[in-house]
Amino acid sequence: MPELLSPEEWQAVRLSLAVALRSVAFGLPPAVLAAWVLARGRFPGRALLDALVHLPLVLPPVVVGWLLLVLFGVQGPIGRLLQEWFGIRLVFTSGGAALATAVMSFPLIVRAVRLSLEAVDPGLEAAARTLGAGPLDRFCTVTLPLIAPGILAGAITAFAAGLGEFGAVITFVSNIPGETQTLPLAIYSATQSPGGEIRAARLAALSFALAVGGLLLAEWVARHMHRMLGR
Repeated sequence: MPELLSPEEWQAVRLSLAVALRSVAFGLPPAVLAAWVLARGRFPGRALLDALVHLPLVLPPVVVGWLLLVLFGVQGPIGRLLQEWFGIRLVFTSGGAALATAVMSFPLIVRAVRLSLEAVDPGLEAAARTLGAGPLDRFCTVTLPLIAPGILAGAITAFAAGLGEFGAVITFVSNIPGETQTLPLAIYSATQSPGGEIRAARLAALSFALAVGGLLLAEWVARHMHRMLGR
């Protein structure tokens, strides 16, 4: 009986899962911070910051990848410092693929966390403050449990979206089998190969299943945690 996927295809699937997971790990802490600033902050330039945070949603992914290449390439201002000081090179590596994916999925996490923050009753935090809880205590014991459904739902949605990221990844790290060739890039390569239609269809079906599964899981987690919190 023939294998469902070839070893090279399994490699692309495993790399996609690893890149998407690392992208969520990269993006989650700053996304929670950005959501907090946008939801609770009142300062000049807040609208501009909001626009910058959500810019990857409206920019062509190729433009995002090009900007990353300019900034984090071996001759870029940040990439050169990373290479000289820490020996870290992101361009044409799986780490760079994770960075590109994190940038593209960042607004999804921010949006989910921000909606959860805006739904929190300020009276609960005020009550904790009157009982002597400091800002960090209030966040860890009151706010964080209440926004946990949004954080988890945003993280899972970003993970599912990361599995399908193409434009920013191929522009920043190219399409290198075994190193940066994620599932969408493997599908693209299959469509460019003679007789690769069956392989492309097989990988596309798997990509569809993973995306739908991720979205359903995000919805289930959000509903389950809302029930646990009695909301």
